[in-house]
Amino acid sequence: MIIVLKQDITNKQKDDIKSLLKENGLIIREIKGKEDTVLGAVGVNRMDPRQIELMDGVASVVPISKPYKLASRELKKEDTIVTVGNVKIGGPRVVMMAGPCAVESEKQIMEIAGAVREAGAVILRGGAFKPRTSPYSFQGLGEEGLRYLRKAGDEFGMPVTTEVVSPSDVEMMASYIDMFQIGARNMQNFELLKEVGKTGMPVLLKRGLSATIEEWLMAAEYLMANGTDQVVLCERGIRTYEKATRNTLDCSAVPVVQKLTHLPVIGDPSHATGMRDLVAPMGLALVAAGASGLIVEVHNHPEKALSDGPQSLLPQQFEKLVRDVQALCPVVGKSLESVPRIMPKNLKEESATEETTASSGELVVAFQGERGAYSELAVRNVFDDDVKVLPCKSFHDAFEAVNKGQARYAVLPVENTLGGTIVDNIDLLQRYPGITIVGEVQVRIVHNLIVNPGVRFEDITKVYTHPQGLAQCKEFLERELPDAQQIPFFDTAGAVAYISKTGDRHAAAIAGAPAAAYHDMEILREGIETNPRNYTRFYVLTREENAEVFRSANKPDRAAVSFTLPDRPGSLYDALEVLKSNNLNMKKLESRPIAGRPWEYSFFAELEMPGIEDFQKAVPSIKQQTADFRILGYYKSAH
Repeated sequence: MIIVLKQDITNKQKDDIKSLLKENGLIIREIKGKEDTVLGAVGVNRMDPRQIELMDGVASVVPISKPYKLASRELKKEDTIVTVGNVKIGGPRVVMMAGPCAVESEKQIMEIAGAVREAGAVILRGGAFKPRTSPYSFQGLGEEGLRYLRKAGDEFGMPVTTEVVSPSDVEMMASYIDMFQIGARNMQNFELLKEVGKTGMPVLLKRGLSATIEEWLMAAEYLMANGTDQVVLCERGIRTYEKATRNTLDCSAVPVVQKLTHLPVIGDPSHATGMRDLVAPMGLALVAAGASGLIVEVHNHPEKALSDGPQSLLPQQFEKLVRDVQALCPVVGKSLESVPRIMPKNLKEESATEETTASSGELVVAFQGERGAYSELAVRNVFDDDVKVLPCKSFHDAFEAVNKGQARYAVLPVENTLGGTIVDNIDLLQRYPGITIVGEVQVRIVHNLIVNPGVRFEDITKVYTHPQGLAQCKEFLERELPDAQQIPFFDTAGAVAYISKTGDRHAAAIAGAPAAAYHDMEILREGIETNPRNYTRFYVLTREENAEVFRSANKPDRAAVSFTLPDRPGSLYDALEVLKSNNLNMKKLESRPIAGRPWEYSFFAELEMPGIEDFQKAVPSIKQQTADFRILGYYKSAH
């Protein structure tokens, strides 16, 4: 049952409720939501729900209809975010896990770990104990393999996961790994599930060979009932009559399961297909279906692999898959998880300004707009969920916040696929030479028609949003709301905040879903933009002295620069010739007027580079061809 607590409940009243539940043999989970705090009580229930409902501090008691209680979305509406080392799985992230099917030697796992880490993997996988169909197949190196796996994870800064086969190995393995993996053959090994659950550690639970979704979730329930709430579900294909692939990948299970449970779901295209050339397309299909990550087998010499060589990607194939997943992420409203994420704990390792850390030690990130704005979504796609955000009224205010140390970073838009360059931020970069670009993120702009709860479509007589929002939703407004007054507003999320504050029953706003959620508003229509290929690219900005911590976690492959040219024929051609000769691919070039110097212009350019060192070698030659040259920042492209 779900016990919804009153907002003014005292600690003593809560303790009394928990004591009664425990006396009746029920397992209790306290879940704090945005509005309410609830207690989930599961087990063999012999209590009359009215006995609980009459207790002080109880608002209501709701039965859970699903047989899987703790895993059910009835118990917990918000998505669970599973933390594995310094990596988070779930929410607006896509996590890449990679490594060999089996750890074969120290040299092998170290080489593969380095390759997948460089390509973008954030969790290292590798089997030390291998349950094999044939007793004559390679069964793994056992504890020796765990030592090699742990060493590789530590060397390359990745948490590690491996499969546990026997309940008797659980305690020993817990000291080596960050996440247990329950294989398909052991999904219903209930004694194993109980022992692993008791550790409280994160668990990757693969779907059984022929398991139904309910059976899969009931296996998760075993883990949760015995002590862990950090469970990641993994769809790895099911056994059908089809023999063309190793298994049949059930992509539809991903969105189905996401409706039934709050637990994150990832996919295993390697075991699902059994063939190397099918892994990448099916991996992309899983991400498109909504998966929170992929676990992929990678081997540097698959032809010599002791286990599952035919389905293992080569390191270069895995690198391409990561790039393709990264390009797909904005389409599904997510971002690729990086190692490490920029988290508040990083501040303890840095010399921060007094204003940034103040007395709380919180990491502060500025953005322009109201809470729930697309810019805040971009912040959440880059930084850990625990960061404190600082909404700013203008782009200038966000730059000032970083410059004065009120925020460590700012995330600001630089270009929209429909509206073009946001020139204000390019100009502000020129005015704040102490602030540099360290990162980039893309966000798909999905516009929604948002109203106060209970407002009907026919009640709407006016629509508020940013002028670009009105332009981007022109066809919908002309077709569906031709008589409604279109009112420009300074910010999309600000429009939602305004109609929420006024309670206007005849007003609607156009903004993103996060703004609706933040202000407890209703979405009447989703995806009302005329062109769905609507993306905004954001820069991550910080002061130069703080840049290294971000760049070290995200290897830069782009440089942004500004320059002016001598007033002579061919000066731009000469400058571009230097870029060509140094293998610097120009991705963007725009001219900007120079303040105070009428009819004179500077150029802003984005350059694709092999590496920072290669770019810096070319800088002296570039400076020879320019009158003034400035590096605005180095960053890893989100493309």
